[in-house]
Amino acid sequence: MKKIILFVLIVSGMAQSVHSQIFDPARGCVVNKANESQCLSNTQLTAMPFLRIVPDARGGGMGDVGIAVPSDANSMFYNASKLVFADQDVGLAVTYTPWLRNLGLDDVYMAYLSGYKQIDNFSAIGVSMRFFSLGDITFTNENGDPAGEGRPREMELALAYSRKLGSNFSAGLTGKYIRSSLASGQVVNGVEIVPATAFAADVSMNWFKEGDMVAGGSKWNFGLALTNVGSKVSYTGNDLKDFIPANLGIGTALELNFDEFNAITIALDFNKLLTPSPISSRILDENGDEIDNPDYDADNNEIADFREKSLFSGVFGSFTDAQGGFSEELREINYSLGLEYWYDKQFAVRAGYYFENPTKGDRQFLTVGVGIKYNVFGIDLSYLTPTNNRRNPLDNTLRFSLIFDFAQGNIFKGDAIEN
Repeated sequence: MKKIILFVLIVSGMAQSVHSQIFDPARGCVVNKANESQCLSNTQLTAMPFLRIVPDARGGGMGDVGIAVPSDANSMFYNASKLVFADQDVGLAVTYTPWLRNLGLDDVYMAYLSGYKQIDNFSAIGVSMRFFSLGDITFTNENGDPAGEGRPREMELALAYSRKLGSNFSAGLTGKYIRSSLASGQVVNGVEIVPATAFAADVSMNWFKEGDMVAGGSKWNFGLALTNVGSKVSYTGNDLKDFIPANLGIGTALELNFDEFNAITIALDFNKLLTPSPISSRILDENGDEIDNPDYDADNNEIADFREKSLFSGVFGSFTDAQGGFSEELREINYSLGLEYWYDKQFAVRAGYYFENPTKGDRQFLTVGVGIKYNVFGIDLSYLTPTNNRRNPLDNTLRFSLIFDFAQGNIFKGDAIEN
């Protein structure tokens, strides 16, 4: 199973056209030569897909929302501009996520460490580190013979700066270094696999408006995050490189404080990958006959043109490049809806729903979670269950986060509990 996992990840980073798929302009989707009546998946594939895995249990319990929810240390992943508006001056979070535990694997996991420090009333800095382990793998050649041992690993280091641009508006900038070593030293079809590295940046904004919709006050938050905009990478060391998962996220969250004991947050996120949509090599003409797609390889170099796009051409063109037109672009938007209830600011219950179009990955699942906070310490747990027959790496898995919030002057001091 680990070999299958590794194969899927490598193929995601070295996406090739599926030649049995044909684009049908009349239906606006990709179909199979053997069954032209059914639309098939035409998922956007990228290198380093681990960058889009939600790392914390709070967001994981709310359907993967987080762009506009109240800030904590894990805002480094969703929207770093919120850090300057965090309730505490210093925050730290540690998350452990078992991966594919439902298949009996115990050495595949993701660990995430993040933290922030508010410099003054106008600015804050944040740091994070993500580590994704794929366990120990025995590689085999095309004949099934052993070809050595490997320990695939991926990591991300990030540094962010957040600044207030008004009493209720802030912006953030994050720089990242990313490294992915999946099958280093192995040779596939005569090509040596090497580690892939990239530099990327996030740009984020946050705005809120306070009101009196309920007795204890309300706050409506809006956030925007442009994440993982960075260099293309290659696992083979050649000139043909693949996109990393640049993403545009827009979110809103409504906080309702009914009284001093009861509060609810309702959040909604929209996310879209800013990478080229795959183009089929074959297409049906007006007579229903199969022909070569002239948009697939216009320069006749035997490489799909969408894979040869530059970084900025891929990012800005991702809104209009789908071969199915505007309707396909809409199908590339993922939706997340989350709900969080707090009692006495100490006990939280969460629920959420995530939807991805069946032709763009088909991830659809419900999530639940709980949280407990006592003074400077908190713990979050989340659980995921799919709502379709598509298996998820987090099926029947508990993931948990530890949260630490410290007030200025009480960091790691004995009187922190009293304060």
